[in-house]
Amino acid sequence: MDRLQAIRIFRQTVEKGSFAGAARALGLSPAAISKNIRELEADLQVRLLNRTTRRMSLTEAGARYFEQITRILDDLAEADRSLGPLQRKPSGLLRVSAPLAFTLTRLSYPIVAFMRHFPEIMLDLKLEDRKVDLVKEGIDLAIRGSDNLEDSSLVARKLMTLPHVVCATPDYFDRFGRPQKPKDLQAHNCVQFTLSGHAQEWIFARDGQTECVPISGRYKVTTSLAVRDALLAGFGLSLIPKIYVDREIAEGQLVTVLNDWASTETSIYAVYPSRQYVLPKVRAFVDFLVDETRGER
Repeated sequence: MDRLQAIRIFRQTVEKGSFAGAARALGLSPAAISKNIRELEADLQVRLLNRTTRRMSLTEAGARYFEQITRILDDLAEADRSLGPLQRKPSGLLRVSAPLAFTLTRLSYPIVAFMRHFPEIMLDLKLEDRKVDLVKEGIDLAIRGSDNLEDSSLVARKLMTLPHVVCATPDYFDRFGRPQKPKDLQAHNCVQFTLSGHAQEWIFARDGQTECVPISGRYKVTTSLAVRDALLAGFGLSLIPKIYVDREIAEGQLVTVLNDWASTETSIYAVYPSRQYVLPKVRAFVDFLVDETRGER
C-alpha cells in the first residue's frame, strides 16, 4: 500500500461523499478506491467509514482522522508550492564554503558583483581552509583546492590551476643563500602550509627528472596568507601559490628561486552534491565561478 496515496484517496472519498465520486476525481476505479481504504483501515486497525450499498458516513475515529490528515495534506501542498520560486530562478539562501586565502585574493570583489546581479539570493559564505562535509553540514557548494581531488559521489567542476613558486625576501637570501637545486631546500627554514597535500614534502620536476624533497621549519600554519606574511617578514622561504604573492614579486619584496624547475600545481574546483535537481541558485554561482576564472585553467 502507498500510504500517502491511500490517505489522499480517503480525503477525496469523504469530500466527494462516495467511492464513485472519489474515483471520478482521481481517475481511478471504485474498486481501487475501496481497496485503498480497506488497506488504510487495516494498517490503522480502526474503522474510518461506515458504508452500506446506499450510503457512507464517517465513524468517530474517521472524523478525527479526516480533520488531522486534511491539515497535513494542505501543509504538504503548501510546502510543494513554496519550492516553485526556488526552481524557477536563482533565489533563497546559498551556503558556500571556500578557502580563506583564495577567496580574499581572487573572489571578494567579484562576489559582490554576483550578489548585485542576483538580488534574491542571500549568501552565507564560510571562509575556512578545512575540508567540509557538504551533506552533513548543509553546504550547497564548496570551493576546494587540491593537488589530487579524490573520487567521490560529489560533482566537481574544475575552475583553474594555481602554479607554485619558491620565494623569500632578498634579505633572507642574502643571509642564508639561494637554493641552486631542490635538495638545497633542506638547509632552509621552510614555512609550511599544513593543509596542503605537500606539507611535508615538496616535489620538483625538470627534463623528466623528479625530486621529492622532505622539508622542515619552525612555522606551520593553516592559511597561505599567514605564510605570505611570514615570508615578507624575512622569516623563511616557502612554496606558495603564485597568485598570493604576484604583487609582492612584481614590487621586488619577494624573489623567486628554482625557476627552472616545475613545482606543484593546485587545482581549484567547485564541488556540489549532485547533478540531479541542481537549484538555480547553485547553478548560477557555479556559472559565475566558471566565468570569473575563464582562461586560467
